[in-house]
Parts: sequence; C-alpha cells; structure tokens
Amino acid sequence: MFHSFFPKPKLFFLSFVVWALIGVLGWYLVMQNLGAQLSLGSLFGLTFPEALAEGADATAQAAFQDASKGAETFWLYQYLVICYGLFIGAWMLLGGQKWAKWSVAGSGLIIFTTWFSVQLNVILNQWYGSFYNLIQKALSAPNSITLNEYFDQLYFFLGIAAVSISVVVLKHFFVSHYVFRWRTAMTDYYSSKWQQVRHIEGASQRIQEDTMRFASIMEGLGVSFISSIMTLLAFLPVLWGLSSYITELPFIGEVPQALVFVALFWSIIGTALLALAGIKLPGLEFKNQKVEAAYRKELVYGEDYEDRAQPLTLNELFGNVRKNYFTLYFNYLYFNVVRYGYLQAGVLVPAIALGPSIVAGAITFGIFQQINNAFNQVENSFQFLVNSWTTIVELLSIYKRLKSFEATIDSTPLPSEDSVFS
Repeated sequence: MFHSFFPKPKLFFLSFVVWALIGVLGWYLVMQNLGAQLSLGSLFGLTFPEALAEGADATAQAAFQDASKGAETFWLYQYLVICYGLFIGAWMLLGGQKWAKWSVAGSGLIIFTTWFSVQLNVILNQWYGSFYNLIQKALSAPNSITLNEYFDQLYFFLGIAAVSISVVVLKHFFVSHYVFRWRTAMTDYYSSKWQQVRHIEGASQRIQEDTMRFASIMEGLGVSFISSIMTLLAFLPVLWGLSSYITELPFIGEVPQALVFVALFWSIIGTALLALAGIKLPGLEFKNQKVEAAYRKELVYGEDYEDRAQPLTLNELFGNVRKNYFTLYFNYLYFNVVRYGYLQAGVLVPAIALGPSIVAGAITFGIFQQINNAFNQVENSFQFLVNSWTTIVELLSIYKRLKSFEATIDSTPLPSEDSVFS
C-alpha cells in the first residue's frame, strides 16, 4: 500500500514529522525574530519598518502595524518555502522511487495548500469580530456607522471567500489526481505479484475494488486529517488568546485558559466514548468482506461448473452474510446512539461555557462570534476520530485485506483472521 508509492515510507513519514517539529520550533524560538535581517520582502516593498518614535499618533501606529504585518507574513512564507524546498529536494534526490514526483512533491503541495486554506479561515475569524462589533454598534446607536463602512466589510469577506474557494477547488482537483496515482502504483505492484496472491479468496476483488476504495477513502480522510492538524495548530493559539475574555466557567469557577480546557476535555470524552462504542466495528467490517467474497466466488464458479453454486451451499454462504450483517447493524445501532447524542450535546458546550460572561456582559457580540467560531474549529479538530470513525472503520477493513496480499508476497504468515483463505 505504501511501499509502492512512497520512498522508504516509514523513514519518509518519520522524517517529515521530525522536520515539521524542527521547523515549527525553529520559527517560534529563533527565526521569527530574524525577518529584518533575512527576509527578501524588501525586493517587493515589504520592508520591516523602523521602530515608532515615542508618542506617535494613532495614524502612525496603524501604518506601523500594517507594514509590520505585511513584512512578517512575507517572511513566514519565505521561511516555509525554504523548509519545504529542503525536505522535498532531499527526498527527490535520495528517495530513488518511481512515484517520488507525486508522493513527495505532491504531498508537500497538499500540505501547503491545506495550511494556506486554514490561514484564510483564521483571517475570516478575525473578520467575524470586527464585522459583528460593527453590527452591534449600528444597532445600539442608529446612524453611528456609514453604509460604506458596512459594505467595505462585506467586500473584504467576498475577497477572502473567493480566494478560499479557488484554493479548495484546485486542491481537491489535484488530490484526486494524486490519489489515483497512488491507486495506480498499488495496482501495478499487486498485479506484478499476481501468481503469488491469486489463490487468496477474492484476490481479483482486492486488486480492483479494494485499491479503488482505499484510494477514494484516503482522498477524503487523508485531507481531513491534515486539515484537522493544521486547523488545530492555527486556531489553538487564537482560542488561547480569546480565553482571556472568559474568566469563569459555570459549575467550576475560575479556570486558566478556560476555552482551551473545555475544548480539550470535551473532545477527549467524545473520542473515548466513540472508541469504546465502536471497538468491534473494524473486525465486523473485515469479516463482512470475507463472507461476501466467499458467496460471490461460489456464484462465479457456478457460471462455469454445474456442480458448484448448489442451493444448499449458497444458502449456507448467504446465511453467513446475513448473520454478519445483522450483527453489524446491531453494533451500529448503539454506536450511532452514542455518536449522534454526543454531537448534539456538543452544540451546547460553547454556549454553556460562555454563560457567565454573556450574563455579565463581559464580551461583545463580535468577540462572541470569534470565540464560537474558533471553539468550533478547535473542537472539530480534536474530534477528528469522532467525526470520521465510520470511515476509519471501513479503511481498517480494507487495510487488513490488502495486508494479506503483502504478507503472501513477503512470505510471512497471513494475519490470523485471513489464514482461512490461504
């Protein structure tokens, strides 16, 4: 699954995690403060401004902040390009793998565009604050704002939304091609080993259908996972900063960084509950593929041989299918009770956490919208397993089936649940 597409997959993914950690720590500990010396932004008019004179007026302070923000943003992107370039360049040269162009450079592009999309969401979260504060001001004091101020906010939103939509659409288009190349690599590899795996039950299905399903699931699940990590990294500091407005939680009292605490605590509860409720589902999904394959294979044999696919045999095989499906339905019944109950209860969590601050009038409407959006972003990132559990279950069942191919190819013992097909 991975060796066919990625160069030295274990080392590749481990090195990416280590390099990403080094890059993040390097930025916050050292590189963030070296922009004035190392940034190339001056070539594009984005120079770090000189320090403001003491007693500068509001206009000068605003201009200083705008210039600093533009220069810092350029320096961050320059730093990212250097980090990405070094990592991708090293693996392209040393990986020596047929699909490295897609697996290495393509992975880098997907991660970068996902990060860029998340940054746009952070900008929109800041927009929520200014826009809804503007609305609160207009509603509390008629004619206190102009129509131009109101529409300027809407035009800003439209500009960010247009960029965001374009990036998302192009990213998904690229990801579709990326994942299909991955499927092609798997198909080529398994097909070249056909004589070693042809005796495994449902071998043709595993090469054709399972690689297709693996690719389609990874297309959605993989991007969602990367997006969750990026969103968490981007919005956790935002939520941390917004927690300064919330000094007290109902039923608990004062809690430092209350919003981060609530999001983390609630997400851990949900992940634990869903993992416990769905612990049997991967095995049942895998067994479902086995009994379906056995039933289908007997029917295929019946097309060519008169003594195959007899009614008694088919009844027995379909009985296995029916029994497994009914067990699966029962397990999904209580799993979905837990899942949907938890998700519905989660709608009230930020409202409950903000209760004392709302009653005390400690926050504005704009701050409320910022907190609510940032909390949802962080909570959804923490709840990746909760929201994707059924998809993960399906992926695990496919992984087990394809793993039996690799066990046969590598002349290692088949997984115990698949040994009956050897």
